[in-house]
Amino acid sequence: MGGALLRLAAIALLCAGCSLTRPPATVAPATAAVPPSGGVDRLATAPTRGAQVLGLAAGLVGIPYRFGGRSPLEGFDCSGLVWHVHQTAGLAVPRTARDQYGAARPVARSALQPGDLVFFSSNRRGSVDHVGIYAGDGRFLHAPRSGRPVGYERLDTDWFATHFVGAGRLWDPGPGGGS
Repeated sequence: MGGALLRLAAIALLCAGCSLTRPPATVAPATAAVPPSGGVDRLATAPTRGAQVLGLAAGLVGIPYRFGGRSPLEGFDCSGLVWHVHQTAGLAVPRTARDQYGAARPVARSALQPGDLVFFSSNRRGSVDHVGIYAGDGRFLHAPRSGRPVGYERLDTDWFATHFVGAGRLWDPGPGGGS
């Protein structure tokens, strides 16, 4: 009996030790290197709007596709994903891929930045009916179709390369990436 009581006491002490909280470690505040000019390095102190848009979208990878969907709870279609992340970033944008294409400032494919939009057409008329968010290095994020969740693709894969219509930007690329 004494050995069992001793084991029970040891387990109780171990469990009690796990529930004790330690004081938080002291963390030095993050600092950015001062550029050689002595000015403020805005890129080091604030993310660009494009990076913010892309970061929000990246957090939605795996959310199911749903035609007409525009929230993480109901799922997304391609333009609903773009609409949602821009709204969350504080940017008002149209709801449909075609209207987003019309509202975006054109960007050359060679000048794409993360957060820019890439547009595609799957119809013979060539009108825009699909959109994704450029992630850099030739990749983009989108809500592809029924049965496939939000995820990444490459611009140079056969279907996307042959159906690419253009690219555009719905945010201001100025200093600090303001809106």
